[in-house]
Amino acid sequence: MKPAAFDYVAACTVPEAVDALGNADKSQVLAGGQSLLLEMHLERIRPDLVVDINRIPELDDMRVVDDTLRVGALIRHQVFESAQAVPGPLGSLFSLAVVNIAHPPIRSRGTMVGSFGWGHPASEWCGIAMALDAEIQLQGREGARTVAARDYFHGPLKTARRPGELITSVHYPLLADHTGVGFIEHRRTHFCFAQVAVAAVLTVHDGVISEARIGLVNCADRPLRAHAAEQALIGVEIGPPVEGYRVPEDHPFASAGRIAAEQDAAPVAEPYADLEYRRHAIAVVAARTLCQAANDHRSRTGESKGGGQ
Repeated sequence: MKPAAFDYVAACTVPEAVDALGNADKSQVLAGGQSLLLEMHLERIRPDLVVDINRIPELDDMRVVDDTLRVGALIRHQVFESAQAVPGPLGSLFSLAVVNIAHPPIRSRGTMVGSFGWGHPASEWCGIAMALDAEIQLQGREGARTVAARDYFHGPLKTARRPGELITSVHYPLLADHTGVGFIEHRRTHFCFAQVAVAAVLTVHDGVISEARIGLVNCADRPLRAHAAEQALIGVEIGPPVEGYRVPEDHPFASAGRIAAEQDAAPVAEPYADLEYRRHAIAVVAARTLCQAANDHRSRTGESKGGGQ
């Protein structure tokens, strides 16, 4: 199918893009276009105007400022396939997550920030943003503003971004060197959206968890942070590595996974996954991701990694 007729502007500066977006009743931003163009071809989206931001140099920028990583709106998914693209454990977390996003041609054009424009509940980046308390920087005619991830997502494809606003960057806090990170995704087929994915970040001192951050992907109508499961892990010893693929039922990570599934998540039944299955999947994936994060901590501190998570 062909998209409905629309006007097109190739902006060269952020003010030019913002001005153009504010002049149309139904405008859309084109960066990678990997979601936008499909929706336009299917005529599920019929914009009056498409504003192409690919010619704005300042948006094609990623840098560390103080202890914060600033990711500009034109940074492609593909950049994060290398763990060295971002300093420390944050780079490892990104590299674990990004390989789950579509396939290489999509990752070479799609952008991280574009995921925040859509606000899809199954977005890997949005789940990580929730776990890390990331901030979204927006620019509109009334000026710039910053929205915390916890306040940004309002529902499926609904966000705090106002009409005419452009997302210029997303800001993530860097992680301390010995922080353990994990990301595991479960989906029905390779080309499907995640049925569930979990991002886990563990801070451990003397073998005891002092802070846990858990982001849940496609476990509700928006990305979530599993606060109840996090609290259940504070003061817990990570213990020895789990041997094999199954996490024992009495393991603290298995318990935290069940808490995440029952108290934090709000899944709905899907054609290929009823509610019972979805909660079970959330619990299992969360437990395995926490094991992965614990093993990552061990490797960063020189401890034996042991059994395979």
